[in-house]
Amino acid sequence: MSLRSLSLRALLLLGLWQTGRRSLASAPELKEQPKKIAIVGAGIGGTAAAYYLRQEFGPGVKIDVFEPNAIGGRLATVRIGDYEYETGGAIIHPLNLHMKHFIDKLGIPPRKDVSSKMAIFDGKELTFEESDWFIVNFLRLLWRYGFNFLRMQMWVESILDKFMRIYQYQQYGYSFSSVEKLLHAMGGDSFLTLVNQTLEETMIGDGFSQVFINDVVEPITRVNYGQSVRINGFVGAVSLAGADSGLWAVDGGNKRVCSGLLYHSKSELIPAGVTSISVKVRPTKTGSTVNYYEVNYVGESGSAHSLYDIVVIATPLHQGKSDITFSSFSPPIPSHYPGRYHQTVATLVHGLLNVSYLGTTEPASDFTVSDVLTTASKGSIINSLSSLDPVHIPPGYKPGPASQTKVWKVFSPEPLTQEQLQNMFLSWDSVSETQWLAYPTYNPPQRKTPPFILHNRLYYLNAVEWAASAMEMSAISARNLALLAHHRWHGQTSKIDQEDLHTRLRGEL
Repeated sequence: MSLRSLSLRALLLLGLWQTGRRSLASAPELKEQPKKIAIVGAGIGGTAAAYYLRQEFGPGVKIDVFEPNAIGGRLATVRIGDYEYETGGAIIHPLNLHMKHFIDKLGIPPRKDVSSKMAIFDGKELTFEESDWFIVNFLRLLWRYGFNFLRMQMWVESILDKFMRIYQYQQYGYSFSSVEKLLHAMGGDSFLTLVNQTLEETMIGDGFSQVFINDVVEPITRVNYGQSVRINGFVGAVSLAGADSGLWAVDGGNKRVCSGLLYHSKSELIPAGVTSISVKVRPTKTGSTVNYYEVNYVGESGSAHSLYDIVVIATPLHQGKSDITFSSFSPPIPSHYPGRYHQTVATLVHGLLNVSYLGTTEPASDFTVSDVLTTASKGSIINSLSSLDPVHIPPGYKPGPASQTKVWKVFSPEPLTQEQLQNMFLSWDSVSETQWLAYPTYNPPQRKTPPFILHNRLYYLNAVEWAASAMEMSAISARNLALLAHHRWHGQTSKIDQEDLHTRLRGEL
């Protein structure tokens, strides 16, 4: 990493949140603020949108958040015995500035760090097992893959350096009307190319060996996205960044950020599922007309509807994920956009691992590996196997070896059979299974992502997932849509889709 990029990041971390908020009072002659805003979905995207919309439009607007299920969406925990464990989104990168800002603002501490070790399993044996000694790991990787591993870190670093530009743009209040324009503002044509070719094609084109891609890169994409190296290059880079050091999580569970943002934004949670959205035209006192959005929903007390000035959809509009219909829109808005969400099954087992399943002769009392990644070998039935630590680390907690009963999380494309569980575990006393449609199936080229703007004041936050799905990507999209909604409401077109922002703002930090 260069000294220049280090200084830029230090400035971003130190100054972004102190100077980034644009005061409404400083914007002259703004028209009247919206009275009511609806957000559909209370995951990290929806609750972050509530937080940022409150910032942009001030205390006078009423914000309703519709959620028929638990707050947090794909951030979720399950209780096993005396502790809770993450079943959904589990890790946050140290350079995810929005997530860092959220926990600072909400007063939620990061989870205590627990040491971990990684191994790679090819379906028969462990092809790599991390040592406690950094120099031993480095020499093993150097012997087998040359400088591919170091080059991969530099490659991810170069993408992260461009990715970090979005924080500077949002600090100065700039927004983008489409995913493509947002990506282009960060990384130019190179980011658009990444979205439209596979990670494998990208890395081979950059000189990485096929052996390294198969043995090291693909296990990382399998654990993070349940998919091969034929995902797009951009989400592949996000996945590889998830193998960096310094990863963290929220004390008590990542879902706490969602409930905290909802509370901090002073939004009203409506425990109901939205069934349809339509445009309604109403006359004004001056004789003109104004459009509202009628949101129809069903909760425990039955069906109801309400009118809103602005609506943000913060749940996927794709087959298997949404039942929302749109009526009276011209041109029509589809209920489902092209593409499907990928199934990953998370099975939490409180039991005793059968280490011989991994092809190792090491005694279970000496086996301290916590994360087993897998290659795409023929007949492989799991994407990963990890021992879990509680979402709150109690005093004196220390993870033990595999000879002790622990909570293990198995990621697999399909539910595990009783026979498969018996092969992996010597015994168990509880099994918890969650079938997630957690992220899109990435099959580049992605010719066109869904739009951010569905209608004049109707926005789609989850469009960003078709570039890459991650907590921080949802937070970035939430910030972008809050800015976009504000600028479009007030006619501030100079803050939307501006070119060459990196050059223009380079000297302003």
